[in-house]
Amino acid sequence: MKIAILHPDLGIGGAERLIVDVALALKSVGHEICIFTNHHDPDHCFSETKDGSLDTVVIGDWLPRTICGKFIALCAFIRMIYAAIILVFFSDYKPDLYICDQVSVCIPFLKMKGAKVLFYCHFPDQLLTERKHWLKRIYRKPLDWLEEKTTGMADVILVNSNFTAKVFKETFRSLKAMDLRVVYPTINTSSLLRPLPDANLGVKTQATTIFLSLNRYERKKNIMLAIDALGKIFFVNCLFCEF
Repeated sequence: MKIAILHPDLGIGGAERLIVDVALALKSVGHEICIFTNHHDPDHCFSETKDGSLDTVVIGDWLPRTICGKFIALCAFIRMIYAAIILVFFSDYKPDLYICDQVSVCIPFLKMKGAKVLFYCHFPDQLLTERKHWLKRIYRKPLDWLEEKTTGMADVILVNSNFTAKVFKETFRSLKAMDLRVVYPTINTSSLLRPLPDANLGVKTQATTIFLSLNRYERKKNIMLAIDALGKIFFVNCLFCEF
């Protein structure tokens, strides 16, 4: 099967790791794979996207990612719609299946030539932004509506956990009846079998408590939750010590 994978920014985040591993897995069983993206920096990407392991094509990187530092979501929508139009109507690559994630507004354009579309939902995008100001709420209203309507146009919708499936149906109320399939993020087990160059990773082994949080330093990652959890661990330990 000929498969095109669309992803907004092919950097080094968790979503990008999943996309790369999915592409490698599909390629390993004989499918023809090509990744299309709005942005791909060879100095800030996973090695498989630049060493020839996977074909990677950039479309629309000339379009702005923000307008005066604002309107990030709107610009992402425009960039992905542009990529979909170029791919469907002006590219020689004619896939049997499109796989896309994060930005769903490209889906109606991808379906215009009869190909099937699979959408992978990491988490509803509209829940990852603050909207305290009334102008922000007005700005997000049509974007949220588009996200819900276009997500529902996919032939198959995958989510990364039962929790996300629950949040999906609570957020996209018009899609509550849709059949969601849970596919947990992939793990490249071969990489886990290689010995680490420095086994202790610089961690002080005499520490009585080690709390590990793997994520970017970004508001939507809610790192305060991890800090609060660590504080509660110490609090509970102190109670037991006093008792």
